[in-house]
Amino acid sequence: MPTLFPELGERVAEVTRSIAAAVARGGHGQTVSLVAVTKAHGCDALREAWAAGITDIGENRVQEALGKMAEFDEPVRWHLIGHLQRNKVRALDRFFLFHALDSLRLADAVNEVGCGRSKPVDVLVQVNPGREETKGGFHTGELQVTSERLASMPGIRVLGVMTIARLGAGESELRSTFAAARASRHILAEAGHPATELSMGMSSDYEVAVEEGATLVRIGSYLFGARDQ
Repeated sequence: MPTLFPELGERVAEVTRSIAAAVARGGHGQTVSLVAVTKAHGCDALREAWAAGITDIGENRVQEALGKMAEFDEPVRWHLIGHLQRNKVRALDRFFLFHALDSLRLADAVNEVGCGRSKPVDVLVQVNPGREETKGGFHTGELQVTSERLASMPGIRVLGVMTIARLGAGESELRSTFAAARASRHILAEAGHPATELSMGMSSDYEVAVEEGATLVRIGSYLFGARDQ
């Protein structure tokens, strides 16, 4: 059968090997999940990713993800990794994990969804260690107060932290960003959250992220090629 991504299986295997080597180098001993980001690709990408052994799929936009869910019925775990508007929070019922809880206003809306169903919404808190104006997320200095506020929301279960390193950052800056995210996870755990996950690292920097403790890496362009925005 013709394939749109003839190198996908080989690239998944290569990334898997690279992750294992980075875990060994980093010394954190963590288990790492590969989240294949299929933004701007159709269901053919999902089918071929599934055939290559991928079970975690990342999407940036709710509407695009819901359309794919309607066509693709394999039991993958759907991750919402992009910014979420408050008027779309009810769509979180369809996702395994929300990576980008980036404000307390959004947390209030997500909490309401979680309180209205049988279990809380699993989320990661997005942190912005570099205080980049183009990115959302909490500054690391806000985490102590934020973690206490989130602990008062029974509709949310905080499983860890997500961050996005600056595009083009060098290794020293990458390590600083990822180490700050790891420290942020510790703050959340100290406040009583079951925070064990670190979602950080993409196609260009995932090996450094894993060395610094990432448990979830979000890889799209290396697996599927360049995407339209």
